[in-house]
Amino acid sequence: MISFTLSLVALVLGYVLYGRFIERVFGPDDRVTPAVAKADGLDYMVLPSWKIFMIQFLNIAGTGPIFGAIMGAQFGPAAYLWIVLGCIFAGSVHDYLSGMLSVRNGGINQPEIIGSYLGKTTKQVMLVFAVFLLMMVGAVFVYSPATLLQGLCVEHAPSVSLLSDSTFWIVVIFIYYLIATMLPIDKIIGKVYPLFAVSLLFMAAALLLMLFIKQPDIPELWEGLPGAALTSESIFPCLFITIACGAISGFHATQSPLMARCMKSERQGRPIFYGAMITEGIVALIWATVAMYFFYDQPTPGYELMEGGKDIINKAPSIVSMICDNWLGLFGSILAILGVVAAPITSGDTALRSCRLIIADFIHLDQRSLRKRLYVCVPLFAAVIALLIWQINDANGFKTIWSWFGWSNQTLSVFMLWAITVYLVQQKKPYVITLVPALFMTVVCTSYLFSAQLFKLDGTITAIIACATLLVALVWFVLWYRKETNHTNN
Repeated sequence: MISFTLSLVALVLGYVLYGRFIERVFGPDDRVTPAVAKADGLDYMVLPSWKIFMIQFLNIAGTGPIFGAIMGAQFGPAAYLWIVLGCIFAGSVHDYLSGMLSVRNGGINQPEIIGSYLGKTTKQVMLVFAVFLLMMVGAVFVYSPATLLQGLCVEHAPSVSLLSDSTFWIVVIFIYYLIATMLPIDKIIGKVYPLFAVSLLFMAAALLLMLFIKQPDIPELWEGLPGAALTSESIFPCLFITIACGAISGFHATQSPLMARCMKSERQGRPIFYGAMITEGIVALIWATVAMYFFYDQPTPGYELMEGGKDIINKAPSIVSMICDNWLGLFGSILAILGVVAAPITSGDTALRSCRLIIADFIHLDQRSLRKRLYVCVPLFAAVIALLIWQINDANGFKTIWSWFGWSNQTLSVFMLWAITVYLVQQKKPYVITLVPALFMTVVCTSYLFSAQLFKLDGTITAIIACATLLVALVWFVLWYRKETNHTNN
């Protein structure tokens, strides 16, 4: 518990100290924001800062800081290092600067931000990349909550056959997706999301209290990495893909423009963007610690103390339900349902909302008309449904989509980090704050792409490719930097 406590303090200090430094680097001012200049009553409108924070937190969180942290805990206390260092120096910086660049540039979407600094060709690639990623989010975050809802109904309402059918819940969730994607942001998202965010935070706070009450004997950072018995995956790069939302996630940059279009002042940026990411890191830290109790507690791991625990070691949703039920009782089970079911649904609908806006901006289709929103939503939802049907019918469909989603998610962060680095160089600001994370995540994503998880290449070959990629990235940056500085000086 000492490692956990120190990590918790480090995240809070990260927000107070490093977050303030990053804010000074960007330099927010009092210029008119897109929420005021482009107010349309649909996507651009001023919302209270506390509500923006809650929506941003839920948008970027989903089940990421829960499921990812649980599975990442199988690598042992190394998860603490990645959550803390990744969240403070990579994820929060990525979220804050990408969000503020959207605010500063009229509320533009993530592909446009990347295109502004990495060129039109990269913009086109990122547009396709982002749209496909968001579609995968929509598909993945329909299937898992629908399956969980089906299971709950089979257990508690077996006589109602309709509720025990996963297809029924998939249809219900898709109908909600369509409504939430098309309605003004303050109608459903602005009213419901803060409540779900509060429930997610309350569940984390309750578990935090239980951790300090129970004081489980779990591995400390200085005791090594005991995860080998629980996972056959290599800690590099798998840990850095498994724990994404609790450390750094490219998906966040697709969500930040939604809130960038609702901010009254640029000075709200640090608590909203940097603060939401630190909060997500804290949630991930708590769940990683809870999972370490479940996996490693001495003298008896938690899964051996709970009936059925051994059967769910690799099932993060079931671990969530079991821990909450055993530690928090009936109330905890209700919170678990909200966290495990509502969180992915809310991430799915904002993913599709972002997707609608990205496509509409690309084809220059104004979204004030309901009819024009349908022009984008109908083919978009048809494509997501087709992806979902394939996922359900293929035995390895979910695993395949999740693997590519994890890689695509982190690869998206790589491009955003490089775009921000270019921006910082051009503005004569300390670019090293994003250059180092950009180089590191470039190696992580390259290694994961060619490793056993996807292309199944030998570890030595993968390492050679990753090192070559790092060298190419460094050479490219140095050559570009010299050209840029010479051009500026002349």
